Amino acid sequence: MHSEFENYLKNYDLPDEAACRISSLAMSRTLRRNEFLMSAGEICKHKVFVMSGMLRIFNITADGNEHILQFSPGHGWVLDVESYDRQVPSKVNIGAVEPSEILYWHKADFEKLLIEVPQLRLYADQLISRNIHHSRDRILSALGATPEEKYEEFVQKFPKLLNRLPLRMIASYLGVSLKTLNRVRHAQLQRI
Repeated sequence: MHSEFENYLKNYDLPDEAACRISSLAMSRTLRRNEFLMSAGEICKHKVFVMSGMLRIFNITADGNEHILQFSPGHGWVLDVESYDRQVPSKVNIGAVEPSEILYWHKADFEKLLIEVPQLRLYADQLISRNIHHSRDRILSALGATPEEKYEEFVQKFPKLLNRLPLRMIASYLGVSLKTLNRVRHAQLQRI
């Protein structure tokens, strides 16, 4: 049904029949640039896989500042975990950074798949563990790294995103002002 997604799953040792079963319950959707998949206040009811393009999870403060928590480029997963697990209103938005193709599963369907396909449960546990480690590293960086260190870490971890993201989004993700990010980038270019 979704052969590219099924091939993705095979890379994680899911057998053909498991990949086909997971794919068979997926629905597809196209998002335009800047289109919201979910807004703060809504309940997250879907697991989402980004086939192509890029999504972001972000919050907008009362004074209009945007804080980006995560970028999800193609072949990445995205959802508001707290809202999805507890079925409570989300505190964040999920929107397309660029035109994107996604697959999504209703919560009941995905939970059924986790029972039917043990390999999917193992894969999901590995994703959760990886996300916990990534979140811990982000918190430590936010608490103790300089703007220069934050930017260098971003460059090291996400080199392919640099040319796809506006500088204001990178600054928002790093928790620095656009002016500070421009200063850091300029200083880095002077050293080269």
